[in-house]
Amino acid sequence: MRDQVPGDRAYPPTVMVIHPRERRSKCTVEPLRGRDDFVFVRFPAKVPVALDGYVRLGMGGPLLSEDDKQCGLLVLDGTWKLVSRMEPFYTDLPVRSLPEAATAYPRASRLYEDPIGGLATIEAVYAGLRLMRRPVDGLLDQYHWKDRFLELNDWTSNSPSATAPE
Repeated sequence: MRDQVPGDRAYPPTVMVIHPRERRSKCTVEPLRGRDDFVFVRFPAKVPVALDGYVRLGMGGPLLSEDDKQCGLLVLDGTWKLVSRMEPFYTDLPVRSLPEAATAYPRASRLYEDPIGGLATIEAVYAGLRLMRRPVDGLLDQYHWKDRFLELNDWTSNSPSATAPE
């Protein structure tokens, strides 16, 4: 699996598949563009890395854990409604879930209720990589609600070895 990832990275890059209707100005993972540990793809374009050994962050699968550390992580980004339309294109990837965590992202929708534990994409990526015991340094640097998110989830450190959600 390591030969599918160029360079000297210890882990496959995290793949962010962004729905075209997701507004970049509101996209919480936008500041991660340009990092060599992330690959951004505009749905429905083909992902430019082999997805063998990847898991998809989603709902209803086993909890993501340190056992998944060597796997690549694919994350679908868009509103809940848009993500549900994207999921059928990635059914070949095993789904991994997150334990419940608190969001700091302020939402106000008159049409839809967020699922319990609904996190902003950057929060989900951070929690997922942390659970995998992967580096999380700098992921939240541009996230306005970083301190509140870390406080709400009792994560006093960016270190992946710090307490993960139970």
